[in-house]
Amino acid sequence: MRRTLLGLTGALTVALLTLSGCTAGGSTGSPTPAVEPSAPAPAAAAPAVQCDDATTSYAPDAGVTIAPGSTMAAIQARGSLIVGVSADTLLMGSRNPLSGQIEGFDIDVLHQVSRALFGDPDRLQFRVITSAQRLDVLKNGEVDLVARTFTMNCARWQEIAFSAEYLDAGQKVLVTRDSTATSIDDLAGQKVCAPESTTTLDRLKENYPDITAVSAPTHTGCLVLFQEGRVDGITGDDTILAGFAEQDPYAKVVGEAFSSEPYGVGVPAQNVDMVRFVNAVLDQMKADGTWATMYDRWLNALGPAPVPPVSLYGRTP
Repeated sequence: MRRTLLGLTGALTVALLTLSGCTAGGSTGSPTPAVEPSAPAPAAAAPAVQCDDATTSYAPDAGVTIAPGSTMAAIQARGSLIVGVSADTLLMGSRNPLSGQIEGFDIDVLHQVSRALFGDPDRLQFRVITSAQRLDVLKNGEVDLVARTFTMNCARWQEIAFSAEYLDAGQKVLVTRDSTATSIDDLAGQKVCAPESTTTLDRLKENYPDITAVSAPTHTGCLVLFQEGRVDGITGDDTILAGFAEQDPYAKVVGEAFSSEPYGVGVPAQNVDMVRFVNAVLDQMKADGTWATMYDRWLNALGPAPVPPVSLYGRTP
């Protein structure tokens, strides 16, 4: 009975998200009607870059500055920051069913960038995307930034650019409350879901051949399969699984993290000035306590706020 009821709940959730996924707007007040703002021109093919450490980014300029003719000045003139986000990743980026607004840790990062650009945290135009779309919307110039539990790695640096690391997640596994599994190793011979085009799915297939890997377009898709009993577990970043466990009281997160997933804000490869600007904003957040406040608000299920990730710089265009 639990599986049937929760499965219907998950299906309804997906339907609601599908209906609302094209709405744009900030995180307070009534949802802003969708608009068609002018986006930057599509990016040229990104040149090959040297990548010894995917968490190393471009050093910010002194302070949060906006030079005439810069990418930031063009965004200011347009009047809004166009961002790719999730609307179904509870605690990181999800639509609040009561307010209709998209909210979470990733979204608060973008609000801080908007505040630095406009003096207003809500000058955001949301483009709801799947994990598989994150690279394409940046390469095609459809968005200015992507903040969507975006793991930094060297392969992705060949196509886009990243900010400094703003959150260090770790891959774990979610199982039913009555499961005897204490780690992903205990799920040999069973089915485990991960979203398409993610490092999570790649790692599941490569490192756990005794597990049947099942993919879904989104994290919510995995949750629906899990609630319907069609998979035995979900693997993903602990930040995401914490949200799942909050939605489903019959689920639990088990095991120690078996990967490090450094999150960065994705930026079109050619907009190095924008990377530097975002890094200045992130450094300010880490230093003045804003980052810790955001962590305690959204991710307290993972424990007290840790020390923010250290920003590593030294990359050159």
